Amino acid sequence: MQNLFRKYRYILLLFVVFSFLFGTIQQLSAQPRVSTYENYVRKYSDLAVEHMEKYKIPASITLAQGILESGAGMSDLARRSNNHFGIKCNRGWNGSTVYAADDTPNDCFRKYNSVEDSYQDHSEFLSYSSRYKTLFDLSITDYKGWARGLQKSGYATDKAYANKLIKLIEDYELYRFDDVKYRKGISRQERNEQRKREVAQVTWTHQPYITHGLVYVIAVDGDTFANIAQEFGFKEKDLLKFNEVPEDFPLSEGDIVYFQRKKPRADMQYEFHTVQVGESMYSISQKYGIQLRNLYRINKKSYEYIPEEGNILKLR
Repeated sequence: MQNLFRKYRYILLLFVVFSFLFGTIQQLSAQPRVSTYENYVRKYSDLAVEHMEKYKIPASITLAQGILESGAGMSDLARRSNNHFGIKCNRGWNGSTVYAADDTPNDCFRKYNSVEDSYQDHSEFLSYSSRYKTLFDLSITDYKGWARGLQKSGYATDKAYANKLIKLIEDYELYRFDDVKYRKGISRQERNEQRKREVAQVTWTHQPYITHGLVYVIAVDGDTFANIAQEFGFKEKDLLKFNEVPEDFPLSEGDIVYFQRKKPRADMQYEFHTVQVGESMYSISQKYGIQLRNLYRINKKSYEYIPEEGNILKLR
């Protein structure tokens, strides 16, 4: 077993050296951010966290839905009715109403006295409906599972709804509001030091694999880039670059973590991919070991593009 591990370590080192010899690491170009969205996050993140602690709905999901459904508070419906989540007049609603075009030219929407009332109703709407009951079995940090579950449960008819939420959460790093350490005000440096102490106390075992000619491991529950980097002798910043993610990007069980730079295009046998619920351009790039910016370029898409369920993407 020890000899097998040493063999894998040798293979991994060869791949790393190869990567550095034949090309510098190319980071994903910084995504242009919408200032209106950032202002919305600054304004309502505390409220989203407060509701997360009370109702167990990820703050990242609440903020992403608020941005998406209300145009970051700038839509006509949001300004006229303080309705930030597109909730309609159903389930015995006895409050004020406002009418706007949606599925029909004159749909009835709930009207609130304040944005805070809208957030309160949104939390109760999800918490007390049997339709969304299974979502509360998910981890508070599983924003991908929540996004997929909301679409499958019929929160919206948009086939790209889950993918839009995931893109917003990842582009604006909304997942940080689901992190207990972040909410308690622990600095990034302190969190990294804490991770190192935790890693020192736990023995992590990951089986290295090779796919698409790339060495990788599969994350297990509780993994971070820091602990995987320490186990295999990498620098955390290098793993982040290889996988094209920012610092503190959360890993979910089953995620692929590459130990080298991804390819410009997919292997010959993988020409197309049909988008599934909850997939983002990033998750597709990880699946096939393609550099994210190249996946956008091959499909002639801008970084604002969000894949919709059923879309067919070129991989090479």
